[in-house]
Amino acid sequence: MKNTALTHIHEGLGAKMLPFAGYNMPITYEGVNAEHETVRNGVGVFDVSHMGEFLLTGPNALALIQKVTSNDASTLTIGRAQYSCLPNNEGGIVDDLIIYKMKEEQYLLVVNASNIEKDWNWISSHNDLGVEMRNLSDDYSLLAIQGPKAVEAMQSLTSVDLSAITYYHFEVGDFAGIEHVIISATGYTGSGGFEIYCKNNEVEQIWNKVFEAGASFGIKPIGLAARDTLRLEMGFCLYGNDINDTTSPLEAGLGWITKFTKDFTNSEALKKQKEAGVTRKLVAFEMQERAVPRHDYEIVDGEGNVIGIVTSGTMSPSMNKGIGLGYVTTANSAVDSDIFIRIRKNDVPAKVVKLPFYKK
Repeated sequence: MKNTALTHIHEGLGAKMLPFAGYNMPITYEGVNAEHETVRNGVGVFDVSHMGEFLLTGPNALALIQKVTSNDASTLTIGRAQYSCLPNNEGGIVDDLIIYKMKEEQYLLVVNASNIEKDWNWISSHNDLGVEMRNLSDDYSLLAIQGPKAVEAMQSLTSVDLSAITYYHFEVGDFAGIEHVIISATGYTGSGGFEIYCKNNEVEQIWNKVFEAGASFGIKPIGLAARDTLRLEMGFCLYGNDINDTTSPLEAGLGWITKFTKDFTNSEALKKQKEAGVTRKLVAFEMQERAVPRHDYEIVDGEGNVIGIVTSGTMSPSMNKGIGLGYVTTANSAVDSDIFIRIRKNDVPAKVVKLPFYKK
C-alpha cells in the first residue's frame, strides 16, 4: 500500500481511509452528501496524488502521442490540455488520459492510478521513435480544488489571473509560495475549479495555504466517494467501470475523441465499426421509482429480456434520485427509452436520459 505525501494529514483529519488503486486514500471525511454539496455550491479539495504522470520529450514526442492516442494532439498549443484515450488492438481501451502540451516537443500525460504500469508499458512498447519518456508518478502530487468558489477563494495565492484560465487550459506559475506549479482548469466534478500539480515535498505547504486562503469560503477536504458521485452526475466515464479493455470508444460515446483524420492504434478496425454501427451503447438513465442502481446489475426490457448491464450507479445527492450509466443494445439506447434495472429479482423502471444528469 502506497501513501500520498498527505496521508498523515487525512488521517489527522479523521478521514475514512481505504485502499484505492494500491494507495491508502481518503474516501470520506464528514459524509458523501455533505462533501458533494460543498463542491457543487462552494469549494472543496481532493488529494488525487495517486494519479500517474508521464513526461514525453523530443522531436518525435507528438508523433508517438498521435500513434497511441485516439484524439488529434496536433491541435494542441502550449497551455492547452486534451482528453483522449489509448485504444488497444482488440477494439477496447487501455486507459483514458489527459494530454498537456508543456512546451514545443514536450507533453505531460496524466493517467489513471490503477493503470500507471500498464500504460507505461503500452506506450513504451510503441516508442520506436526515440522519444525520451520519464515516469514522474512517484515524485508528483495532485490537488483538485473544485467548486464555483474556487477562483475567488484561491486568487490570493497566485499572481496568475485564475479567471482567465479557460476550461482545459493551464498556466505554469507561482502558487501558495511555490514556483513552477501547473495550474490547470481541469477536473472531474463539473463544478469548475483547478487541478494543481506540484512536487511531493511542496504539496503540504500548498495544502495548508489553500485551506488558510479558503477558510472564509467554507473550504473543506473532500474524499473519493464524493468524487465518484460528482463525476457520475456529469456522466464522466470512470475507467474500470464504464470503459475498459473490452469497451470501444465508439460504444462508450467517446466518438468525439476518436479522430479518423490520422492513423492510430487499431484505427482501421474502429473506423469499420463506426461505418457499420455499434451494437451496444453506453447510456445514461434515471430511475422512475426510488431505487439505487449498482455496478453489474442487469438491464432488461419490458419482457424481462436482458439487454445490458449497469456500469455505474448511485443515489444522486443533487437530485435525490437513482441515476446510472450502462451498456444496452442499440435498439434500446434512444433518449426516453423505457428500460428496467433488475434489483434483487425486481425489475425497477428507468428511463434513458440525455447527459449531464445535473444541470446547474
